[in-house]
Amino acid sequence: MMNERTWKNEEDAKENPAFSNELVVTKDGSHTLYSARFNQWYHSVSGAFEESRRIFLELGFDYMKASGKSSLRILEMGFGTGFNALLTLLKAQEENIPVHYTSLEAYPVSAEEYQKLNYDDFMHSAALQTLHQAPWNEAVTIQPNFTLYKLHTTIQDFIQKEVQDEPYDLVYYDAFAPNSQPELWTPEIFAGLAQRLHAGSVLTTYCSKGDVRRALQAAGFRIEKHPGPGRKREVVRAILQ
Repeated sequence: MMNERTWKNEEDAKENPAFSNELVVTKDGSHTLYSARFNQWYHSVSGAFEESRRIFLELGFDYMKASGKSSLRILEMGFGTGFNALLTLLKAQEENIPVHYTSLEAYPVSAEEYQKLNYDDFMHSAALQTLHQAPWNEAVTIQPNFTLYKLHTTIQDFIQKEVQDEPYDLVYYDAFAPNSQPELWTPEIFAGLAQRLHAGSVLTTYCSKGDVRRALQAAGFRIEKHPGPGRKREVVRAILQ
């Protein structure tokens, strides 16, 4: 049975841990979930929508569109709640730009969990359930400008096995934090991703730790630090050289 709570900020939530099937109302009114497996929130309790909009849409999608891209191939590390995919679908429709969206997820959230999320109401949408119910490992046209390709896999297996016809323009790197999954933030992982990108491709992430920045640099990325959403001091946009 899932509970629902409202936290004032990250610190408040950390003082009130409930590590099983926790549905949280974040500071901006949008939901997030707590992962019992990894002891991490899927999105910031300081504002799930503000976090995703700033890091992935503004620093990623908008940046690539401003660079002259007329279509985008996006790779997301961590489908999770589906919120990043939903926001990108809505953005693709608003901007009238075709998007092919590949998303990796090793541990999908359950139907019980995603059916309780308020993202459709929050965004005045009706697409979240469609995104979650789309079959795995099959490219599906969700709307005319948005094709979803969800892969039920780890990023390690993706790097080793997945073959593609075209490189990705943009990576939403939304894995759980390095203190929970350090194996997802290594030079080897980022080098494997770089092989699936092109010069000028962008990776955006909430994590600006020094070890992560150095791992990205070792894989050939130039690092930009940008102000983060809310109380988060900085986030990263990395551009492949």
